[in-house]
Amino acid sequence: MLNYRFILLVLGLLLVVEGVFMLLSGFVALLYGEYDLPYHLTSAGICIVPGMIIAAILKDAPKNIGKREGYLVVSMVWIVFSLFGLLPFWLSNAIPSFTDAFFETMSGFTTTGSSILNDIEALPHGILFWRSLIQWLGGMGIIVLSLAILPFLGVGGMQMFVAEVPGIVPDKLHPRITETAKRLYSIYVAYTLMETVLLWVGGMSFFDAICHSFTTMATGGYSTKQASVAYFSSPFLQYVIILFMFIAGTNFTLSYSALHGKMKKVIQDEEFRNYFWITIGVSIIIGSVLYFSGDVATVEKAWRDSLFQVVSLITTTGYATADYLVWLPFLSVIVLLLMFLGGSAGSTGGGIKVVRIVLLMKNSYYELKRLIHPNAIIPVRYNSRAVAPNIVNNVLAFIVIYMLIIGVSMVIMSMMGLELDTSLGAVATSIGNIGPGFGEVGPAANFYYIPTLGKWFLAFLMLVGRLELFTVILLFSSYFWKG
Repeated sequence: MLNYRFILLVLGLLLVVEGVFMLLSGFVALLYGEYDLPYHLTSAGICIVPGMIIAAILKDAPKNIGKREGYLVVSMVWIVFSLFGLLPFWLSNAIPSFTDAFFETMSGFTTTGSSILNDIEALPHGILFWRSLIQWLGGMGIIVLSLAILPFLGVGGMQMFVAEVPGIVPDKLHPRITETAKRLYSIYVAYTLMETVLLWVGGMSFFDAICHSFTTMATGGYSTKQASVAYFSSPFLQYVIILFMFIAGTNFTLSYSALHGKMKKVIQDEEFRNYFWITIGVSIIIGSVLYFSGDVATVEKAWRDSLFQVVSLITTTGYATADYLVWLPFLSVIVLLLMFLGGSAGSTGGGIKVVRIVLLMKNSYYELKRLIHPNAIIPVRYNSRAVAPNIVNNVLAFIVIYMLIIGVSMVIMSMMGLELDTSLGAVATSIGNIGPGFGEVGPAANFYYIPTLGKWFLAFLMLVGRLELFTVILLFSSYFWKG
């Protein structure tokens, strides 16, 4: 039987945590003396008080949990955080519609970055800070944060960690899962501070610098400006953001190795090498086309626009400095492929992930060899090690289900009156946690005019994509509830 008492205890405690972070946005509202302060405080109270009551009532709940509790806790936490996290937007009337407020909040926590806002600069600083902060909290993961600050959850934390952290087999930096969570968040915080300083030194206001650092490291893409990063014409600022987007799209375990001087491990990692060379290769192709077609005046500008868009898309950050929909048609095809690719496993990026694509290609190649040599044992190797058949099967199942969901979802969105390119763009960007898509939801537009039912459906896809399909899909299986 499911341990419902422990599930509710975790939800209660994390509501308190969410409320505390809301107080930070209230502090920002206080600093700027704007009208939204009471709404941040009210929202924080609505989170903290019920959360404390629930935690007090269930403090003696048994801490033993299995995989089913892990999957259910993780899925419920993201939904609850989004339902309560929308309060500052909704109560302050910054986003009057409950549906729009939920869409914006789910898009934030899942680091999708799709928005319904048409005048971002008109929002008060406290609201903009909360909007950026929810992406930062969702980037490394709500459960990873809880394991780092609530040590007692480590008793069954591995079940929740596996259910939330993206990748095939989540890496542990320490035998104790709570220590792994603390080290991951230490790296995350350190990178965020480094980027904030560089952006500030480069000419951004401190407020804009910290907000963009939050959403860069989360590969979320929310900006404090309607024009996104294109508002800041400084090449230095754009290159800084490119660097940290790329870092955020890299496995944080490799970042830990690099920071401890183990660069050989980083260089030898097969996923990182593919991630690096795909980024460079595609950027050179797109940059060359932009320059020689006359779309961009200088080689540097062509390279920067190309590199920025490629890194933003492959890491699923979703920032924009150029509208890729006005590029030559075959470049749009490349952009679409990048949307499916995604960053590295164990990063804050979304998408299918480079490691899965590599294993898919290798398995396909080896399958041809097996047809020629049917008696030969030819295992799939990754990082010079044989990959277990169950992992290969998991990868194949993931990709098939991923594409199947996209196909079915496109039909559903088309039934709501959307054009084919808009349906594809909205679905692909939602399940891939990217942000901008194609058609009417491209980088120069947003999701404001998507039908109400479509927004709820896309928000569901964002959650499915952020938790890598299986965690959410299992909840719809009768076997899950019978186990």
